[in-house]
Amino acid sequence: MLERLFRLREKGTTPATELIAGCTTFAAMAYILIVNPTILADAGMPREALVTATALGAAIASLLMALLANLPLAMAPGMGINAFFAYAVCIGMGVPWQSALALVFLNGVIFLLLSLSGVRERIVHALPISLKAAICAGIGLFIAFIGLKNGGMIVAHPATFVALGDLTQPPVALFAVGILLTCVLIARGAPAAVLIAITVLALAGFAVPDGQGGMITKLPASLVSPPASLEPLFLKLDFSFILKEPLKALPVVLALLLVDLFDNLGTLIAVTKRAGLVNEKGEIPGLSRALVADSLAAILSSLLGTSTVVSYVESATGAQAGGRTGLTAVVVAILFLVALVFTPLILAIPTVAVAPVLVVVGILMFSSVMEIDLSRFEIAAPAVLTIATMPMAFSISTGIGIGVITMVAIALGTGKNRESLTPFTCGLAVVFLIHFMEPLLFRMIGK
Repeated sequence: MLERLFRLREKGTTPATELIAGCTTFAAMAYILIVNPTILADAGMPREALVTATALGAAIASLLMALLANLPLAMAPGMGINAFFAYAVCIGMGVPWQSALALVFLNGVIFLLLSLSGVRERIVHALPISLKAAICAGIGLFIAFIGLKNGGMIVAHPATFVALGDLTQPPVALFAVGILLTCVLIARGAPAAVLIAITVLALAGFAVPDGQGGMITKLPASLVSPPASLEPLFLKLDFSFILKEPLKALPVVLALLLVDLFDNLGTLIAVTKRAGLVNEKGEIPGLSRALVADSLAAILSSLLGTSTVVSYVESATGAQAGGRTGLTAVVVAILFLVALVFTPLILAIPTVAVAPVLVVVGILMFSSVMEIDLSRFEIAAPAVLTIATMPMAFSISTGIGIGVITMVAIALGTGKNRESLTPFTCGLAVVFLIHFMEPLLFRMIGK
């Protein structure tokens, strides 16, 4: 049965190798069970149910990828997209999380249509590499800023907007040590570095006071229990925001599309290259089916009650361990389901143990800035404005909009970098201009 489903001999692998690869991938990405509920809970969502939604979303989506595309790609709620969902859409724009789930659903439906029609690949080629890299780097800086804020290292200041937090406070000091520990582990190439760092910090929290008479980490009443009910999140989508304020909703959906689009395709390319699955023409076998699986996963995540589920670049660790087929992803799916019985232990992990992960993930994403030719001003200007605006405006979509408008304006005004003037980029610039001018339009209508 395994041979029929996954063509193991054809791919040059065995069930034992795939099992090891699946365990390796799960160890590298299991931190999402802790991090995703912590981030989305800031948007007012129930943290206990989020653990269940995260695990189920990862398990079902990984099975979809395995059975449809037969690739060693595991899936789970995406880092970056979850921060955008919670901090930019729900908190920044004041959108209720139920309405934000509806935006995720709409993003998934559009994704599915684009994937089935073959338009999705063409959209990727429409944006210049420099702007794609800037979007990734800007999101990295945004995530790192959120991590520093959540850990108390960056705080609000009435004169300078932000300032350094009090490093002598035990929780902040533990957070700072956590950043250093995570960086060292990743730099040393330690397997499951992120999960190890979270575990060490959570254990250290038993001995570190929280400043309120207790310790940062508190022992749960039990280590295992039945999974928390999904009822508070399941099918709680609310489409009223999309219907009432389409001009505000459209840029958010576009931002979700762009982030999801480039994140997933980048992961697909990276993991399949690592696994030696890219053919001599540079093509990825099963790419169209992988994109369909990815689109279905985005729809699924909104129904379960979490931010968009995406392909995980940590799948490269499983590919490095020999994973070549979808059986690797099946093993990951099973392990996510098993992890559900440890929900009390997951919920006991304090925020200060998770926040360093955001900083380190941000650093890893920011490394894409190397792909930007900063010696050419017509390329550097839109890229730098995209990167800088995301954390400063606390909005990924705003950063993308500023970058696209600047890129199109420079190309039109100077004739340089004219290859960036595609129908898609020009149309996207118009959409963002309308969005940014929306307050003025409403004032004019009011008068």
